[in-house]
Amino acid sequence: MTNRTLHRAAALVALVLAPQVLAAQEDKSVAVKGGIEMPGWKGIVDDKELKAGLTVDSAHFRAMGPGMHATTGPAITYWNPTMMGKGDYTVKATFSEREYMGRNNHPHPYGVVIAANDMGTPNASYLYCSAYGNGNFIVRGMGPAPFQMNGRGTAHPAVNKAEAKGKPVTQEIAMSVKGDKVSCSINGQEVASYSKAELVGAGKLKSTDGAVGVRMGHNTDAHLAGFALTKN
Repeated sequence: MTNRTLHRAAALVALVLAPQVLAAQEDKSVAVKGGIEMPGWKGIVDDKELKAGLTVDSAHFRAMGPGMHATTGPAITYWNPTMMGKGDYTVKATFSEREYMGRNNHPHPYGVVIAANDMGTPNASYLYCSAYGNGNFIVRGMGPAPFQMNGRGTAHPAVNKAEAKGKPVTQEIAMSVKGDKVSCSINGQEVASYSKAELVGAGKLKSTDGAVGVRMGHNTDAHLAGFALTKN
């Protein structure tokens, strides 16, 4: 093989790998200023974010109009300890990503949190259901180690898709506990459900009772409207 051929081969490999390398570089959590400006709310960032030197002050969570607005930074979970789901209940919110992937180079999720217990301690446990602007959703628990309920995410026709990067996309997300069933609904349609036995136990949730809140992936920006906790 001649030097010219080797150079051409190397250039071709570089062209193929360049987008992947660039994506990896751009996907680092980029801190923003502001911290938590919602009275009564608390937050915790994922362990890997802490190890990278990021904290709740590396994201911005504030009131905006009649709703709330979150801009991250690190992947973060916000909860309100005065809002406790007990027995049969539903928590819901509408998330509006005004510029799809405006702060990232691939879809990142956002959603609602239930069953938050021992937050801010090594024994923290909670469950969330989040949507992506590409039509996927994920149900994931922390207890205290992560446990996936639908892998790395699943496509579902109920989940809205943005027309393109920079375009708006909105998702109404709800999680409900009723009897032995825990379910997630997106845009009015149930997308997943589990028995309590699948969720509660050693290494998983402490209980399906607990504080409720919201979950934001890293480098996301979304408006939250209609956040509410109701009894079923």
